[in-house]
Amino acid sequence: MDFTLSDEQKKLVGAFRNFGMETFAPERVSRWCRDQGLPDMVMKEFVDLYYETSEDNVPADVAHTLFSQVLIVEELSRCAGTVLPFQNDLFNLHIMQGFAQGGEAASITADYRQSGRLMFALAISEPDGGSDTMAMKTSCQTVDGKILLNGRKSYVNNGEYAPYILTAAIDRDEKETGGHPSLSFWLVPRNVPGINAVPISKIGQSMLPFALISFDDVELKPEWRLDDAEGGFRRLFHLLEYGRVLLCASSLGIAQAAMDDAVAHARSRKAFGVQVGRFQQIETMLTDMEVRLQNMRSMVYRAACEIEDAGEEERLMVALMKRYVPRAAVEVASDAMQILGGLGYTEGSRVSRIWEDSRGNQIAEGTDQVMVYIAAPLIMEKYRSF
Repeated sequence: MDFTLSDEQKKLVGAFRNFGMETFAPERVSRWCRDQGLPDMVMKEFVDLYYETSEDNVPADVAHTLFSQVLIVEELSRCAGTVLPFQNDLFNLHIMQGFAQGGEAASITADYRQSGRLMFALAISEPDGGSDTMAMKTSCQTVDGKILLNGRKSYVNNGEYAPYILTAAIDRDEKETGGHPSLSFWLVPRNVPGINAVPISKIGQSMLPFALISFDDVELKPEWRLDDAEGGFRRLFHLLEYGRVLLCASSLGIAQAAMDDAVAHARSRKAFGVQVGRFQQIETMLTDMEVRLQNMRSMVYRAACEIEDAGEEERLMVALMKRYVPRAAVEVASDAMQILGGLGYTEGSRVSRIWEDSRGNQIAEGTDQVMVYIAAPLIMEKYRSF
């Protein structure tokens, strides 16, 4: 496939590169990682640029496509050298647009444009389910005339702070359809009695504050339910592919940042009177890192195109991408650490943070092993006629 960018896409990348270079100075990124999030001002600047760029320079039908979102996430992740909240916001908007009626989704998007912060945190994954979304236990059911929500959700980004929690739950009042339980989505106010949030401490991805959310007999109002949940799990599985593509775009961006740092060090550092980049071992590592980056970029771009074009191999391409890209990013970051030597193994080194962030992406949005579970049957079917 030809992934040569159009002039409009180049303008888009250039605009966000300028924003990223001006915003994500190393000392700022380190401080914001310690603070576990970006300031409101930065979030608002991103949102303004995302929408104003499309209005002033790039048409919305280009700027707001999944492929363009991939380009934006890749570029900003490269500039910052860390996982950022933007890809989560963009994915959450896809979920909202996929399950909410047009007016409701438009209202939330308008609030996002005005405030720079999404009003909701997305709660899908569960402690006992992980990548197995079908193992969801959180449920709602009418009891004595009240709709009660019970269950737990894990790794809810911004779950402690968002004013609403967009919660996926099994609807026990409805019958199963198509062999799947009835799935419902509820936009629940964070301050409703029965909701408790506990922060999750993790070793990487410091920009993303995650929480464990518990729901204990939370009384739901009917108007909190998103009305366009037809398709349930099947629609959710499709939308999760958007999240995997955006996550892999982030992996690609931070891996490219690790490569940038490794090459800069190899060019400037001397050992035994020789430029480090001239050592054959370092040349081999840089070459293999570049191979991985080229493959990663091709897989991410192709998966995005397959989703947008509703291609026949959409699910397979996304699964193969998610299987390969985060792991390759870890390998690139690890090699970058090796090239930097002792400097790469310090907390002040960007590549050490990149390694931690990359490692988390192997687990998020479906583990490497789950991608094999998805891909292998599709591969068997693909080669059935040969």
